[in-house]
Amino acid sequence: MGTWGSGNFDSDGAADHLAMVTDRLIAEVKEAMDGDPVGLEPDEYWGVAIPCNLELLGLIAQQGYVGALLPDAATIDAWKTKFLSIWDATIDDLEPTDDYKTERRAVLIRTFDRLTEATTDLAD
Repeated sequence: MGTWGSGNFDSDGAADHLAMVTDRLIAEVKEAMDGDPVGLEPDEYWGVAIPCNLELLGLIAQQGYVGALLPDAATIDAWKTKFLSIWDATIDDLEPTDDYKTERRAVLIRTFDRLTEATTDLAD
């Protein structure tokens, strides 16, 4: 196995591990997006966990580590469209304040957009 530095992610083994971690995060999002849309509602597990997974992927991508896998920009855009349409259709049922609703939606959009930017940066 190759090692190119003293950092935790500076070896082939670490790159393989990181690929497994990022692949798992992506697979969870894909499975949730392909599943029952009710599970994506704002008060459901995947309605909370998907943005967490996407943020983790973005943070990992920002480090520039070898082995980090990311979905392509078109996939992220499709996920964003689906997720936000479900969020928009169901958030009012939870009776959020207007401020929370506006701020949370902005955070969700930024989360998807940052991951798209990271994907685009890696492709360049």
